[in-house]
Amino acid sequence: MADIKIAYRKEYAHPLPKGHKFPMDKYELLPQQLLHEGSYEPGDFFEPDVLDEEWILRTHEQEYWKRLKNLELSPREQRKTGFPHSNELIERERIIMHGTLKAAEFALDNGVAFNIAGGTHHAYTNRGEGFCLLNDIAIASIYLLDRKQAKKILVVDLDVHQGNGTAQIFQNEKRVFTFSMHGAANYPLHKESSDLDIGLKTGIKDEEYLQILKTTLLKLIESEKPDFVFYQCGVDILESDKLGHLSVSMGGCKRRDEIVLETCFENQIPVTASMGGGYSEKISDIVEAHANTYRVARHIWG
Repeated sequence: MADIKIAYRKEYAHPLPKGHKFPMDKYELLPQQLLHEGSYEPGDFFEPDVLDEEWILRTHEQEYWKRLKNLELSPREQRKTGFPHSNELIERERIIMHGTLKAAEFALDNGVAFNIAGGTHHAYTNRGEGFCLLNDIAIASIYLLDRKQAKKILVVDLDVHQGNGTAQIFQNEKRVFTFSMHGAANYPLHKESSDLDIGLKTGIKDEEYLQILKTTLLKLIESEKPDFVFYQCGVDILESDKLGHLSVSMGGCKRRDEIVLETCFENQIPVTASMGGGYSEKISDIVEAHANTYRVARHIWG
């Protein structure tokens, strides 16, 4: 059986003020489900540390990081991130960043690795938005490039919302190809320019969605020849999602994961997956869709 490592710490489920709408429960429920059903064992999980500032500053502007860690952002800036800021929240973010970075190292050894959280693709070099303060995919990508552990990275962002922060961070970095396939009419209103953006029509269903993905991904593997993939696998593409406005079924979402992970496996490209968004009314739908990503990986890698 393949040694698939998963980043998780209890801080991922950091409690927010009463009445806050972000589904933090999923970060605690997902590992419980994977353990309960026997897809993974306790030894498959590892606890990330608090990420060193050195790697934050390789991605984010020094002034932004200083103001963020010292809780100096204005109430308006905090509202734009979607979170009321606290020391605990900033520490949580640094732990999540380290989780994706370490998962990338494990993926180099084992082919695939996961972070139960992450996928914080709305964080720019100089600001946070949309429940994202720091950009884990960008930080981990720069880490691999700096250490010459990767030469060409492909970001496959299949969250329903465009990866605007990731696009901005890598707009002048040819060693990272950013691909975002998202709802055309969804947040953010102003889209950045990824290397490839595919805006999907509202209400798109399984067959069309999956055909676009499969055709596009195969072309990108051939043209870009990546030696590492970061997969942002938000499950807000589900028809049950309150914010997504697409009509992809639970089975279609699982097939999406199969296409991405099978492509990486068949082409021997290491892949690290970060969870991204998911806002279905029932928390069980969110957990089930996320759990499918892990089940697919276990099936493929054995």
